Amino acid sequence: MGGGMLSVAGTARFVSDLHLRQERADLTERFECFLIDCAVQKIDALFILGDLFEYWIGDDNIDDLFASEIVAKLRQLSEDGTRLFFVHGNRDFLIGSSFAMATGVSLLPELSVLNIAHTSVGAGALQILLLHGDTLCTDDHAYQNFRRLVRTDEWQATFLAKPLDARRAEVAALRQRSADAVRQKSAEIMDANPNAVRQTLAASGCQAMIHGHTHRPSHEIVDTTTGSARWVLSDWDVNRGDALEIKTGKIQRLDWSH
Repeated sequence: MGGGMLSVAGTARFVSDLHLRQERADLTERFECFLIDCAVQKIDALFILGDLFEYWIGDDNIDDLFASEIVAKLRQLSEDGTRLFFVHGNRDFLIGSSFAMATGVSLLPELSVLNIAHTSVGAGALQILLLHGDTLCTDDHAYQNFRRLVRTDEWQATFLAKPLDARRAEVAALRQRSADAVRQKSAEIMDANPNAVRQTLAASGCQAMIHGHTHRPSHEIVDTTTGSARWVLSDWDVNRGDALEIKTGKIQRLDWSH
């Protein structure tokens, strides 16, 4: 399968698709409250599974007033003792090493296996596959072609060589084209393909999968024979927003919609 592997012995939380942006101060405030709660509850690890930001035009924009506010909050949580991990999303795949150093976040591969140690004797460990989720939407051929393009070193080098203002303008145009394309696509095309879900989870050898991207929070049994399951995080918006928490080997959904 490829990807990374890591372990957490304590309590872990997972969020995705916050789409933070300057014009949505309500989302930033809610996320800051969530980070404070992580510190108060002494969460051992926080996994951000992509699209933390609505867009990220490069780490050289990290001193932007809005970006620096988020960076400072993440750094504080890291210094308070919570391990931070990040999987790139389709909106913030340009987050790089400078952001990681500034926040204390560890950047993960697009597929990562997480070992959650059980507390009960002999229970072993729960292995969970973590990913953003866009690679599962295999029916959306136009998006997958675009994804392959922008993930190349050549495209990224060309984009990052442009001035910040030019990058902002290009991202604004891309966002508009994306919104127009979404309106013309069926809901099924933009959702995770069931075969892709089964194959990806089976190849990982994990008992569970956690991802976001689709903005369709759910929990389902993927394989009735093995009992493997899929958990999908919601996006954060008006009256929407959740997190998953794993404690003593059990997964529960937390409501952060307000």
